[in-house]
Amino acid sequence: MARVALCTHAACLDHDTGPGHPESPARLAAVLQALDGERFEALERIEARPATREQLRRVHEAGVLAEVLDRSPAVGLRRLDADTVMSHGSREAALRAAGAVCTAVDAVVAGLAQRAFCAVRPPGHHATQGKAMGFCLFNNVAVGAAHALAEHALERVAVVDFDVHHGNGTQDIFWSDARVLYASIHQSPLYPGSGTRAEHGVGNIVNAPLPPGAGSTAFRSAFDEVVLPALEAFAPQLVLVSAGFDAHRLDPLANLELEAGDYAWITARLVDLAERHARGRLVSTLEGGYSLTALRECVAAHVGVLLDG
Repeated sequence: MARVALCTHAACLDHDTGPGHPESPARLAAVLQALDGERFEALERIEARPATREQLRRVHEAGVLAEVLDRSPAVGLRRLDADTVMSHGSREAALRAAGAVCTAVDAVVAGLAQRAFCAVRPPGHHATQGKAMGFCLFNNVAVGAAHALAEHALERVAVVDFDVHHGNGTQDIFWSDARVLYASIHQSPLYPGSGTRAEHGVGNIVNAPLPPGAGSTAFRSAFDEVVLPALEAFAPQLVLVSAGFDAHRLDPLANLELEAGDYAWITARLVDLAERHARGRLVSTLEGGYSLTALRECVAAHVGVLLDG
């Protein structure tokens, strides 16, 4: 059984998005509940450190930091756009969510764990260099990738994103940075409207859009035929995963037809990739997933493979 870290923080439950918002504290509660059984006793639970301003500045403009860190509401809710909300607890939650990926990267690079899963919210992959958006305040996986490059002298970091929505923010941040390969499998058309096959960056962007109604066969083919060859050629020294579970057939915000087994399958493929190229080093962080039933099943499948793979 692999040494796998579970990196989280209670502050991530304090990010209040208001009644009826799909990105609710119940999501993280469901994830933690799913990982609380006997099967997951071997997880090494570590506390997420808060991201520093220096870590955040590597991927975000000053305006984003000011928006999230310096204008936190004392009471009530503050709406950044139609989908993105802040409460008094959001500032600390956002710092811990981004900091979790840095904490986990430090752990796997130091050999304290082989792999890690960051159970955090708010999610991150829609936040661009200059804007918090799409439920996301800071781009957690991007902060972690930039930290790996700056602090651990890595030269090639891959970010694999299987959230049903395209990670426009991660793509934006690394568009011109050949040290990072960003690869996404997502539904199209769907929010945020980006992620076509024609978007290549400097040769480091790989998009595999799937039509509404696509299921296991199309998803697995897209990974094996489009994403995996690019990852193999890139030979990453660290694999980061934007782990959204909203392509599941039960999810209310999208129209793909995946099952928990598909997430176990792609996780196994990514573990194998990390073993071949990255000394086994893989860090996954929670993105979307809005059916609590599906979220519990899929997270258990994903983390189960991280432990057993």
